[in-house]
Amino acid sequence: MTTETATAPSDAPATRTAAVRGLLACGVAAGPLFVGVTVAQAATREGFDPVVHPLSLLSLGDLGWLQIANFVVSGLLALAGAAGLRHSLAAGPASKWGPRLVGLYGIALVWGGVFVADPAFGYPAGAPDGAPAEQSWHSILHAFAAPGAGLTLLAACFVFARRFRLEHRTAWRVACYVVPALYLVLTAVSFAAADYRWMLAGGAFIWLWASAVTLQQLRSGR
Repeated sequence: MTTETATAPSDAPATRTAAVRGLLACGVAAGPLFVGVTVAQAATREGFDPVVHPLSLLSLGDLGWLQIANFVVSGLLALAGAAGLRHSLAAGPASKWGPRLVGLYGIALVWGGVFVADPAFGYPAGAPDGAPAEQSWHSILHAFAAPGAGLTLLAACFVFARRFRLEHRTAWRVACYVVPALYLVLTAVSFAAADYRWMLAGGAFIWLWASAVTLQQLRSGR
């Protein structure tokens, strides 16, 4: 009885550390999962053209549940990663707003899965050839998901850039400036070229950046 009481306090920090590492691992998985599942579906879904169809339309049709699940599961993983960041980041720049912004990104992904877009641009079969004449309430709400995720991660890039500057981690700091620039440029190119593949590429850069930042925190062992 005495032995159990004596060992319990020393076990508690290890348990907490394992729990935080588990949360961070969830955050690391969020970006690759979302990008991988989305790209796989865009390449194989019958009738889906990644040039003219935004990724949101993958939530429609007989297999739409796959993309809905992708949105929700990836968002929940990002939220878990944000909790891990909150517990693992030492005081200083990004220790508060970094996890909050990553958490908001996770919420935006879940939001995009819960509220689905309307059929459009001929997808799925039977949908109008162009944009719908009127949007449903859930399609209107869905429209907030992409800018919500993008803007929160853009802000997170600059928040973490301050931290990396103080830690003299030049490569990470440069990445925090290059990634949002690529995101904005590729999004602009997507609209100019009327090709949603560029937008998906820009999104992939910033979603994977969030996972990479979480990974470096996991590997730091703090």
